[in-house]
Amino acid sequence: MASGKETIQAIREAIRISPGNIALRKHLADLLLDEGEVDEAEKEYRSALADDPENIEVKLGLAKAFFQQGKNSAALVILEELTRHSNPSAEAFLLSALLFHRSGEKAEASQAYREAVKRDPTLFDPELEMQLEIHENTPAEEDEAMRLKNTVEDFGDMQEGEVERPQISFDEVGGMDKVKEEVRMKIIHPLEHPEIYKAYGKKIGGGILMYGPPGCGKTHLARATAGEVSANFISVGLHDVLNMYIGQSENNLHELFELARTNKPCVLFFDEVDALGASRSDMRQNAGRQLINQFLAEMDGVSADNEGVLILAATNAPWHLDSAFRRPGRFDRIIFVPPPDQPARAAILQIMLKDKPAENIDFKKIARKTEGFSGADLKAVVDIAVEAKLNEAMKKGIPTPLTSKDLLSAAKSLKPTTREWFATARNYALYSNQSGIYDDIIAYLKL
Repeated sequence: MASGKETIQAIREAIRISPGNIALRKHLADLLLDEGEVDEAEKEYRSALADDPENIEVKLGLAKAFFQQGKNSAALVILEELTRHSNPSAEAFLLSALLFHRSGEKAEASQAYREAVKRDPTLFDPELEMQLEIHENTPAEEDEAMRLKNTVEDFGDMQEGEVERPQISFDEVGGMDKVKEEVRMKIIHPLEHPEIYKAYGKKIGGGILMYGPPGCGKTHLARATAGEVSANFISVGLHDVLNMYIGQSENNLHELFELARTNKPCVLFFDEVDALGASRSDMRQNAGRQLINQFLAEMDGVSADNEGVLILAATNAPWHLDSAFRRPGRFDRIIFVPPPDQPARAAILQIMLKDKPAENIDFKKIARKTEGFSGADLKAVVDIAVEAKLNEAMKKGIPTPLTSKDLLSAAKSLKPTTREWFATARNYALYSNQSGIYDDIIAYLKL
């Protein structure tokens, strides 16, 4: 039987005759790796990739060579690509687990190891499991981890929490006069007249929860609030908080509050807050409850001073929010943000058309014809009208301004998106309104 070195020499000779045989060159590199000739193996893998740069098996071999050489960063770059492949190999995940374990990242190592064994049970390694302190999750824990993972993936494209200084004010928010006044009392006046509030022992800060149909300007109002008082603004999406690893979501939430505290006065805005603070009675698993407890502790300022941190939150489904958030000192102002009324719709359309070519627009007439339309619906009206004008201009070769007729025609092609929300909200207002939280919905619907 030929020795390893003799076999290697024979394969080298075969490659000399057939240099384009990638499988043969990979086999040579694998043998060199097994024989401990790692540097030579790396050269052969690189040579094969030069002719076949998308060969997944050769890339995995090169990652193994890098791993054995202690070139962790180089190995990680290749493995990140391989594990994102449409059909990643179990070996790639196992090697990732070993790499993460080497660098002390146990959580990442455990996740990669589990994925490797899931794809190929023969890779089960009891010694590695002991080193990674892996234990079997209960079905409920697996369900919760998957729920968090899916939620993060679904909202992965949302804007990350960053400190900004909005340049817009209430002048750029059409209508919503009642809501603006509530915000002024809770947020703006305390910042402008701190001495008066301190005389009454009232802290500058606290929370306002805005709820209502989607597209009615809750997020726009929150950003304008910060602009109104020249405060910093941090918009928080699910992707900024949720993490599938135990305890990391709570840590992310704490860091966002700390970021707001170090940049005060600051408006900390949580969009779709019901996804972070869902009712604990609806949860089967402890992880979600822990996140809510952390949220409540941060709002209460248990371990830090929230003076100057103004918390705004928006939700389309207040009935899913845990009732503890509505206690005094937390979201103690709960404001219903309805679809804009007729004067507000006219004002919104004026703002939207401010920088567009238009003539003789009868805003009142268009407002009458768009009953129940949200701000987002009105934007769709303008967009459709503009697109129709663009098509007309392309045919005639001459651009013409928008008219009332164009906007009315666009409005006829749309239906208000708020109807579906009110169909759901009506049931909660009628049958789950013991605390009177939905009285504004009852008044709006004239029930």
